[in-house]
Amino acid sequence: MIIQPKTRGFISLTAHPRGCEENVRQQIAFAEKHKIPNAPKNVLVIGASTGYGLASRIALAFGGGANTIGVFFERSSEKDKPASAGRYNSVAFKKFAEQRGLLAENVNGDAFSSDIKEQVIDLIRQKYGKVDCVVYSLASPKRTDPFTGEVFKSVLKPIGEPFTGKTINIDKEEVYEVTIEPATADEVQATEKVMGGEDWELWIQSLHSEKLLANDVKTIAYSYIGPEITWPIYMNGTIGAAKDDLMRAREAIKFLLSDIGGQAIISVNKAVVTQASAAIPVVPLYISILFKIMKEKGIHEGCIEQMVKLFDDRLYGPYAGKFLDEQGRIRLDEFELKKDVQDAVAKIWPAISTENLKELSDIDGYKQEFLKLFGFGLASIDYNEDVEI
Repeated sequence: MIIQPKTRGFISLTAHPRGCEENVRQQIAFAEKHKIPNAPKNVLVIGASTGYGLASRIALAFGGGANTIGVFFERSSEKDKPASAGRYNSVAFKKFAEQRGLLAENVNGDAFSSDIKEQVIDLIRQKYGKVDCVVYSLASPKRTDPFTGEVFKSVLKPIGEPFTGKTINIDKEEVYEVTIEPATADEVQATEKVMGGEDWELWIQSLHSEKLLANDVKTIAYSYIGPEITWPIYMNGTIGAAKDDLMRAREAIKFLLSDIGGQAIISVNKAVVTQASAAIPVVPLYISILFKIMKEKGIHEGCIEQMVKLFDDRLYGPYAGKFLDEQGRIRLDEFELKKDVQDAVAKIWPAISTENLKELSDIDGYKQEFLKLFGFGLASIDYNEDVEI
């Protein structure tokens, strides 16, 4: 069938298999130019199909020669409906990895569930022996507690008082003000249950109890801080509360892994276009402005550049143990938060409107990156050609 993008808000209802494969191939080409010294041999990536999780898997496999297991929850194709982009990304990854002689297993299912954890444990035992790196990059709107069966849904809300600020309708390219009411105590708790560190902790507990973690194993989860203009809806909101819980989980995991010399690490990454970031009010408009400034200064990075920097320099390379903040987190957002960059953002923010959006931001670049998430907008792909879904 011929597949064209059909976007609705922060998602695309369609995905292009060849476009997704090309997007993966381009990230692989970058990773292969940046070899990772002392890379781990067997890597588990939880949340491996898009964004930072996919880029982590690509960087470690094609930059470091790692065998990988990718866990994700993605939709298969049905009749005239294409599969999800993450599904196509993962199929492409496995194809390219196996062409290079790497072991690459995909596990499609609910990573929060006990069943998927047991399936992965069996797979590690049968084919990998032990894993020496576990990447936790899971983003989901809801989670079913594996013990109680209770379903928790995350929300993107401020805490304590309403928030009013600028945001953008990407489809219409309109800037407008939005007011978001504060979260209830139950909504804060639910967001922590979904987006916090509890599931990361459960994964490591399960792998540790089964003795499937190598000595000196490293496990890493991702976070974001951003500038003050995003804090009411992010760092000081429900997602920020979940990221605080991630810090709690890190300490618990560090203690758990102390008997095998393991490390639990949080990396604070820069703002990029992902399905998760596109869903957060204010953030897409901020990213559009940020991209314009960082591209003009020649310091712009996407997911794959960030993840190559993380694993090549900060985790396994010459700067391991450095570039840490006062809370011991790796910082990959140093370019984003440079004073001259944020001063430029702060100057543009109060002035930006629908009328000057294209002048004051890189909205076109944002939309191009957004479409690329779903396999669209790549110059080498003929989107008028019939493709097998």
